[in-house]
Amino acid sequence: MKTLKVLSLIVIMTVVSAFTVKPDTDGYKVGDLATDFSLENIDGKLVSLSDYIDAKGFIVIFTCNTCPYAVAYEDRIVALDKKYASKGYPVIAIMPNNTDVKPGDNMEAMKARARAKGFTFPYLMDKEQKIYPQYGATKTPHVYILEKTRKGNEVKYIGAIDDNYKDSALVTTKYVEDAVDTLLDGGDVKVKETRAIGCSIKV
Repeated sequence: MKTLKVLSLIVIMTVVSAFTVKPDTDGYKVGDLATDFSLENIDGKLVSLSDYIDAKGFIVIFTCNTCPYAVAYEDRIVALDKKYASKGYPVIAIMPNNTDVKPGDNMEAMKARARAKGFTFPYLMDKEQKIYPQYGATKTPHVYILEKTRKGNEVKYIGAIDDNYKDSALVTTKYVEDAVDTLLDGGDVKVKETRAIGCSIKV
């Protein structure tokens, strides 16, 4: 009887914890300085943030080919780069998944997807899965807006692209656009963090 009660308690605690949003204690927080990286692009070249000498900052997006949330945002990610790259905030897309678990995210698939969707930005592979944990990314897509400062690349926003992954026509708040526009105007980002909605990163 006592064993049954203990088992019941364990089951209840497990269920409750599954529906409890735990604060993310790992990775970057707003105000932190993001270290640079060197990751392989779909063209075979290594890409680092330091390559972008004239950039004012970056829209770093962890994304992939296979997640339906990421796919739903592809056109909007392309639009972000077209709107902001020329203003100094290029999109840097990083694919963080383990391709043994998700072969649809391998380099050849990434190349094909980029061609099909007309990606205008680098699409990098975090092959050793070392960069996404540094950032604290947990979803695809998961966005980090960095601003170049004298101290380094400072994290200014973390979270979702906007407030409606299902339909771009029904978006009421464009978190990334609002943040970048504010930074370009020399202001302080009002909404600094939102909850990223997407698929879990596959390890």
